[in-house]
Amino acid sequence: MAKESKKRIYAMTPEERESQMILLAMNEVEERIRNHTATSQELTHFLKLGTAREQLEMEKLKRETELLTAKAELVRSQKRYDELIDNAISAMARYNGQDDEGDYSSEYEYVDE
Repeated sequence: MAKESKKRIYAMTPEERESQMILLAMNEVEERIRNHTATSQELTHFLKLGTAREQLEMEKLKRETELLTAKAELVRSQKRYDELIDNAISAMARYNGQDDEGDYSSEYEYVDE
């Protein structure tokens, strides 16, 4: 049985290339498993992927990633909030007739008269 000629698709980025190489390696190992010629290391690798512990590890990594994403969003939100507060203070100062040259960024100086 002759192999069908497949049109070769070239990766545009290093990430795509890496994914392409992983897919080729996975296909090669799959073929060896089907032919009963896979090494013990190859078989062990895929057996470990199916264990409950591995699934828990993957779930843990997923949750940690979600947590990091939430923390990053919180930092972005805090920066936006700080900008809104600074803009509001600046607008109130202008409304009260103060010049706009001062820094009204949430730091106040106490003046004892």
